[in-house]
Amino acid sequence: MSFDPFGTEAPRWYAIPAHRPFLDDLAAGVLAWLGDAPPEALSDATILLPNRRAARAFTSALTRLSGDRPVLLPQVRPLGDLEEDEPPFSPGDLGLDLPPAIAPLTRRFEMARMIVEDFEPGMRPLRALEMADALGGFLDSCQLEEIEDPGRVVDLVEGDLAIHWQDSARFLGLAVEAWPKRLAAMGMVDPAWRRASLLRLLATRWSENPPTGPVIAAGSTGSAPAAADVLAAVARAPQGCVVLPGLDRDLADSVWAMLKDEEQHPQNALWRLLHRHEVARDAVQPWYQPPTTAEDQARGLARQRLLNEALRPARATSDWRKEIARIRAVAAPLTSADPIALGLEGLSVMSLRVEEDAAATLALMMRETLETPGRTCALVTPDLALGRRVAARLERWGITADSSSGTPLSRMQAGGFLDLAARWIADPLNPQTLLALIKSPLARFDLDGANPAEAVATLEEHALRGPVPPTHAELLKRLDKAGEPRRGGKPLPEWRAARLAEARALAQRLEALSTTALAPFVDDIAPLDEAARALTGLVEALAGQDVWAGPDGEAAAALMSGLIAGGASLGGLSRRDFADLVHSLLTEETVRTGGATHPRLRILGAIEARLVHADRMILAGLEEGVWPNAAPVDPFLSRPMRGVLGLPPPERRLGQTAQDFVQAACADEAILVHSERRGGQPAVRSRWLWRLEMLTRGAHTV
Repeated sequence: MSFDPFGTEAPRWYAIPAHRPFLDDLAAGVLAWLGDAPPEALSDATILLPNRRAARAFTSALTRLSGDRPVLLPQVRPLGDLEEDEPPFSPGDLGLDLPPAIAPLTRRFEMARMIVEDFEPGMRPLRALEMADALGGFLDSCQLEEIEDPGRVVDLVEGDLAIHWQDSARFLGLAVEAWPKRLAAMGMVDPAWRRASLLRLLATRWSENPPTGPVIAAGSTGSAPAAADVLAAVARAPQGCVVLPGLDRDLADSVWAMLKDEEQHPQNALWRLLHRHEVARDAVQPWYQPPTTAEDQARGLARQRLLNEALRPARATSDWRKEIARIRAVAAPLTSADPIALGLEGLSVMSLRVEEDAAATLALMMRETLETPGRTCALVTPDLALGRRVAARLERWGITADSSSGTPLSRMQAGGFLDLAARWIADPLNPQTLLALIKSPLARFDLDGANPAEAVATLEEHALRGPVPPTHAELLKRLDKAGEPRRGGKPLPEWRAARLAEARALAQRLEALSTTALAPFVDDIAPLDEAARALTGLVEALAGQDVWAGPDGEAAAALMSGLIAGGASLGGLSRRDFADLVHSLLTEETVRTGGATHPRLRILGAIEARLVHADRMILAGLEEGVWPNAAPVDPFLSRPMRGVLGLPPPERRLGQTAQDFVQAACADEAILVHSERRGGQPAVRSRWLWRLEMLTRGAHTV
């Protein structure tokens, strides 16, 4: 079957329904367009996808579907992570125009320092970092939305409004007044500004000089204005087209017209994109679809229609009965099956008591999938803790699932060792911390041939039990006392005296390490970069270079390098604050270990699951506050203030998560899972499950 995506007049907009495997259909359409052309014909094409995971999955699908046919792969690039030295740019094309982006960790420290200096002197470092994250989030939103004059934020508060609103305006003023000056002095820019600028430059360039080669932008909804304009430029190119994910071409026109004010609707992002570029929904054509049975096609369309009807705007639910009757009337000439019942085939809802039950059940369902050769399963959940519980249960059966969330660095060997070392610097004589550190598999001690394990055990027995020793001298004194002759002047056995001598040598070694590590702290305060150097030296003295081996070691090394390089910006902090900071950073950093994961099992977050298809899709964590998450509360700006400034309403994010839900729930087999209790408290089922239940109940009465 021939297919030419560029055969019609520009602009060219296509869509793949939510019930179809997006990347497989996209790859099949590209191969159908290639036809009998030589293998190198495809190498001139550029495919833009939302993220790197989607780019890898598309390349895999293209390779799989091409079979034995030799094909040179196209240039596949993530739209959200473009580099100026890679296609679609020419090498060095924009390198002189855009300064480099500031490192994320350095940015946090510089912002925290600015807050302490210009907003609230004396603020604790960890609190300053939290405020820096909030300030950075506001700035990122302004830059991604390309707010023309973010400086207006300082004038949003007028009259006798509450003092905290005035403080908020003054605080946010740092982001639009003081921060750009600091960046300019460093010769750097914000990462979000740089990404938006690259997309804006690409949109402008392609609008003025359209690419001559084939370009396909697929899977993106253009949530950022610059990205939306890139899509429009691609659609207008001589050999360009845009492929949208999950556009519901059957949604009632009356409901489609309401989406302007319905930020929480799953089709809202697509409505905004098409409305921005004045594209009628009817002008969007269906993308190539591989041959499929009429039954499968009818079931998929019925599922998509059912879900989008369930999630229609609240003010339109009064028409549910009429819409159900209309759907049945339209389907009657085509099939004898009830379209509502057809949409429910393969869709199930599972209610479990607590999170632990959910983890056990989900792991069993994923394991059961492997009993059928070639069958795939994906667990989709925004609940990272639940995903890790399921992964841990699968590990018990020797199955390592491909997990997108990774593992917190603090829970891995290198990160845990760093955490212990930082805590030891904060309290060098704390027995629990000290023993955990020196008993770590990474810790090594050269005690002139003595057994370190025996020295540690002796030190614990005679010096670390009972009251905490106030000084290292007291610790050595306890060991000396244990080595005194027994009653009657009877000397200790030689083996015990030798053990005590080894323990004393170990204690002296630890005292020397502690003295070196504490050297930067004057009156308990040290600059962050010097404290990080001391921590790095301590870790290497205890464990050697092996601590930096492996994915977790590399991540730990990168973190310490960032602390050393940018730590001076934060200024001085106490030993306790330093330990808390290191622990916080280790917890925030996640590591994907890679290695041999099972090719048919995946555990994905809602964002990572976009465009991903599996034979069995399990959607878990469907409780209010989890999926969907509560609309974020802006601590600095009220809704009217955000509107005046040009920032999107908080509910827009809920619409994006609703689209993720519909896309995943349209799989042939979809299992929707929720827990009745979460964290020991009753949990409320997701609003989407309530809507689906109400619609199906109502369908039985029509």
